[in-house]
Amino acid sequence: MKLIVGLGNPGIEYQFTPHNLGFLTLDRIAGECGVEIRNRHCRALTARVVIGSEPVLLAKPETFMNLSGISVRELVLEHEVRTEADLIVIYDELDLPWGAIRIRQRGSSAGHNGMESVIGALGTQEFLRIRLGVAPDRKIADGRSYLLAPFRKAQLKQVDQVIDKAAEAVNVILTEGAAAAMNRFNRRDEPEENEKA
Repeated sequence: MKLIVGLGNPGIEYQFTPHNLGFLTLDRIAGECGVEIRNRHCRALTARVVIGSEPVLLAKPETFMNLSGISVRELVLEHEVRTEADLIVIYDELDLPWGAIRIRQRGSSAGHNGMESVIGALGTQEFLRIRLGVAPDRKIADGRSYLLAPFRKAQLKQVDQVIDKAAEAVNVILTEGAAAAMNRFNRRDEPEENEKA
């Protein structure tokens, strides 16, 4: 079974914020599969779907972003998930331009608290992640406030496109493999100079 985790914060006040792009992507995938993510399991809201021929568990941790690893570790142990082969984590990335997608098979948290928690709880960086760029188009004083502020109305169309692209990336990973997905999606935007492969 594949485990796909979207990172975010529970609660209506956080629903449509940059920090919840992981949750929003999972909701899109679930909608396309005709299910709702609402079963409470391992401190997460979950749903079972099939993508391609793969049985998949979609999970939105309810532990709040900074403690995401608690739920992810429980899910991995409960379902005997091989992290290096069967786990995908989707989350927002302040260091990437708005709308950019980067698929990576391993790496550090790069300062993302949710990913820091997941890596710490699992004891490994060897798992696939889909990073969704949310960098603002202007300089900001406080990243946390920006990430937790609701999207502006003018951004919603772009948000929809990012979620669509992320859901499509998941589909490609599960039907054609990670390498095919990286070739297709990582090249859509010019890589940042300071980004390490």
